[in-house]
Amino acid sequence: MRKFLFFPLLLLTVSLFAQHEKQDEAMLAKIRNEGLNHSQVMDIAFYLTDANGPRLMQSRGYFKAANWAKTTLGSWGLQQVSLEPWGHWGKGWELEKFYFAMTAPYYKPLIAFPKTFTPGTQGLRHASVVLLEATDSAGLMKYRGKLKDKIVLLLKNDSLSLGFSPDARRYTEEELKNMADYVPKAAAPAAPNKAYEASRTAANFLFQAKDFAKEEGALCMLSSSTRNSDGTVFVQNGTVYSPETPETFNDLAVAYEDYTSIVRLLQHHIPVELDLDLRTKIYAQDQQGYNVIGEIAGTDKKLKSQLVMIGGHLDSWQGATGATDNAAGSAVMMEAVRILKAVGYNPRRTIRIALWGGEETGLHGSRNYVRNHFEDTVTKKYNTAGDKLSVYLNLDNGTGKIRGLYLQGNKAARPIFEKWFEPFHDLGAGTLTLMNTGGTDHLSFDAIGLPAFQFIQDPMEYSSRTHHSNMDTYDHLSEADLKQAATIIASFVYDAAQRDEKMPRK
Repeated sequence: MRKFLFFPLLLLTVSLFAQHEKQDEAMLAKIRNEGLNHSQVMDIAFYLTDANGPRLMQSRGYFKAANWAKTTLGSWGLQQVSLEPWGHWGKGWELEKFYFAMTAPYYKPLIAFPKTFTPGTQGLRHASVVLLEATDSAGLMKYRGKLKDKIVLLLKNDSLSLGFSPDARRYTEEELKNMADYVPKAAAPAAPNKAYEASRTAANFLFQAKDFAKEEGALCMLSSSTRNSDGTVFVQNGTVYSPETPETFNDLAVAYEDYTSIVRLLQHHIPVELDLDLRTKIYAQDQQGYNVIGEIAGTDKKLKSQLVMIGGHLDSWQGATGATDNAAGSAVMMEAVRILKAVGYNPRRTIRIALWGGEETGLHGSRNYVRNHFEDTVTKKYNTAGDKLSVYLNLDNGTGKIRGLYLQGNKAARPIFEKWFEPFHDLGAGTLTLMNTGGTDHLSFDAIGLPAFQFIQDPMEYSSRTHHSNMDTYDHLSEADLKQAATIIASFVYDAAQRDEKMPRK
């Protein structure tokens, strides 16, 4: 009989959860008015991007933005505002000067960007280009002794397709319904992925070729892909940041059209010469990693020791100013706490905002924060302090408006969020999916059993144009979408801080 009673009991439980969500309509109206009609989110985004520049971890831009955020949060009346160290991270890198052009067979400025920790050229260098027509390490040997002071690149066998799909898009109702209807299934054995294996093979050979070129005394290595088209260059680097790591090799990500033009010239035996002037700087004085932390103190005698946390990562890659990844998320979270202060809200639980460092290189800021504050080092689950965390909410999927929430398999949380989303159905938000989503800082909390969630956002241009590219700039931010997101998150923070019970665990 029990198996027949389970479903009705589950429905009853869900119904009771929903009934317990008390919402002050007057306060929600104030939040909505402040967020939609008096927003400062774009001004915040300006200072995080244009005013402070790229925010590669441990660079001057990162510390400028972090200190600005700290000062700004304090000016709004937040308490316990600090740059909190989370442990050893390593050195920082910054680009100081870059000039790159073809000078023969004719002059042409080239679209490119240095990868992180590229050491530089010590002034203007003029070099001829060598095409490495090799597919394996044995094929590289024929270039032994021929690469000194040369710029090198590999032969490419792919080709650029014309783009018929829009850069920016929003989720369709069908896509959102499919998310909502998602039912977790037992993991099936992974099938062989030939495309993935081919890309890994190509990447490994690129590393081999770069190491070979470095050993041979080449000046620089060029790389590209079909994604690097239409003026957009996706650029990052997986270099280890330890001060003990040997100096890397000059390495440029180049626009596909420029790269293949050089290849074709060389294949037709027309010599190519390039000018390169690259100056960079290493920062190794302070090797601690830092997060920006601030609080709105709780006021309820019983609940003020409990926490509602929100966050997004502050660091970015170096190709632009990291607007959609993730100044957008940081600006929205800052705007959310500003809204709550502006409407005079005194929460029952303490509200804590975190702007994470080191996300781009492995969630370092949030992982170490969780380890330092909430994790039992023996069980790898949350400790007594972690038990006081009600919920963590994260934003890090570009500029697109919030369409719903990834529940990370937390079924008990669904009816609660359904209630919280009700006032925002008119703004296009409300989809809840049991899907897990990865790649960002809520995973640090989820990994030890704490309720942590990432919002579903419209894709916009994120994967096609801005993510880790030279186009990730302020102009690609959607003001209306960021206003909507900040308003919803401010409301959710209010709901979480006010409810009688903590959010349910999985």
